[in-house]
Formats: sequence, structure tokens, C-alpha cells
Amino acid sequence: MATFGFQKIEMANTTDFPAIRRSRLQVIQVNLGYRCNLACTHCHVDAGPKRTENMDRSTIQEVLDFLHRARIKTLDLTGGAPEMNPHFRRLVTKARKMGVHVIDRCNLTILEEPGYENLAHFLAEQQVEIVASLPCYLQDNVDKQRGKGVFQASIAALKKLNRLGYGTGGALKLNLVFNPQGPELPPPQESLEAAYKTHLRKQFGITFDHLYTMTNMPIQRFAHALEREGKLQRYFRLLRNSFDASNLEGLMCRTTISVDWQGYVYDCDFNQMLDLPLSGRKTHLREVCLDFLDNGIIATDDHCFGCSAGQGSSCSGALKA
Repeated sequence: MATFGFQKIEMANTTDFPAIRRSRLQVIQVNLGYRCNLACTHCHVDAGPKRTENMDRSTIQEVLDFLHRARIKTLDLTGGAPEMNPHFRRLVTKARKMGVHVIDRCNLTILEEPGYENLAHFLAEQQVEIVASLPCYLQDNVDKQRGKGVFQASIAALKKLNRLGYGTGGALKLNLVFNPQGPELPPPQESLEAAYKTHLRKQFGITFDHLYTMTNMPIQRFAHALEREGKLQRYFRLLRNSFDASNLEGLMCRTTISVDWQGYVYDCDFNQMLDLPLSGRKTHLREVCLDFLDNGIIATDDHCFGCSAGQGSSCSGALKA
């Protein structure tokens, strides 16, 4: 039985998902907390304005210490809205001084919130790569999935980023993220990217670098919605029936570890939400042995079919064209 949010949803005690092992660690993905200015229907973190969990200053320092100790070159920041953590700027600034490439998984609307007016300028100054959620280029679809007014705020934020040099072919990278509206696999990434670029350029004069398509994971808020609609098991069957073994080599869990807001470590962000700890036991970042990580067994369950279905899905989009 796996835990999906605040209730338990019955699943098999074992999974027939293929056993997979880690390769060399390259990325540390850090969840800075579950507080967010939005409450999106597809959110597997169950983030929202009422959440209070935030990584504290001492744990932020342990992240920085691990980056130095492990010589990690990519720090991937997520949430909630990671920018709402009071120590966000300190972490970014310190990591950049260490020569670490920083990715901010931004919901765009945070750039328009009171008190965050100069956030986009800070990200540009620090040369932070932005991976921004825009689940559709049509207003009705975005507002339905993410809340009324989100589309217009997202467009305003994208224009602001373009003015700063993001997504214009230079060093400041701006990538967008597409999520399906419901329990279905994303369409082909390459053709959808072309459609996004054409529409956003013609309608709003907006440009960006790449579009990442991501499969919605049946975890937390999205899982609850599917269960209420009687579609949860059907979605699991779709993921399982769409399994493609050629995606296994590129799964993000093979080169990434996920750290929660308290500093505990997981194979991926999804395992974090399901409380499937690294190597089967609760392990804090300060306890992680780098030699142990190499070729270590990755904790899996039926949700892993979501990353390996169809074109595959990772935090960097589809695994193959």
C-alpha cells in the first residue's frame, strides 16, 4: 500500500517494474518547501498557499556543504514555489559562487506577486536557468488547471523575462513545461514545442528555448482527483500498458537525488511524496555516502511506469523524440 497525500489508496505491495540502479550522481534536486501561491490540479506535491513547510537556514547550509563535498555541478530547485523560501536567494547566490549551475522551477506567476517584483532581475543577475510551468498556450485551459487569472500573469512574467534576455537565444535559458489536462500521456514533445513557439510568438511576441512535456503522476492532489472520478486505476493501466523499456536508461533517478525540505534524501521527487526513502531507510543528506550511491538500487513502485511510458518523462522533458 502506498500513501497518496492524506489518505491511503490501495496498490499492490510489490511492483513488477524492472529493477534499476544508479549511475554517477550529477544533479541534486532540492524541494525548498510546499508553500506556493497557486494550488494546481495536477500538483503531485499538494502545494498551496496554506502550506507552511519550508527548508530552514541550517538545512540550506547542509545542501551547500553537500554540493561542495560531492562536487555536484547542477542544483535543481523546486517546491511549492521555491522562491517563497526566505533563504532562496542566499542558496542561489552561494551555489553560483561555487560554480554550480542553478535551475529554478518557477510557476511564472510568482514573478508578478507583491514583494517579488525584482525576483526576475535577481535570477538574471545570477544566470539561473528557468524551467517554467505553462501547461497550455490557451487561456481557458491554463486557468482551468491552475486557477483564474494565472494565464495572464504567466504571459506578463514571460514578457518580463524576455526583456531581461531570457529565452532569446543567449546565455539566459528559459524552458517551458507542458502537463496534460487529465489522465493521458503528453503528445510528442517536438511538434508541441513548435506549436507553442508559433502561438506565443504571434500572439504575444514571446520566445523561449525549449518545451518539456511531462507526464502527470498519480500522486497527491492529482491522484485524489482521479480517484473521485473513478479514473485512477484506468490511468495506472494506461501507464503500465505504455511502458517502453528503452526509456529505462535515461530515467532521471539514475543521475539525480531528491532532497525534501527537512534534508532527507530520496531517489526522486515522486518517491519523496510517497515516502519511499533512499535505500529503504530514512537518510539525511549529511549521512549520504557517495560511494554507496554509485550503482545503488533505486526504490520503485507502480508510479514509476509514469516516467517510462510512451516517450518517457523526466524533469528535462521527454526521454526520446
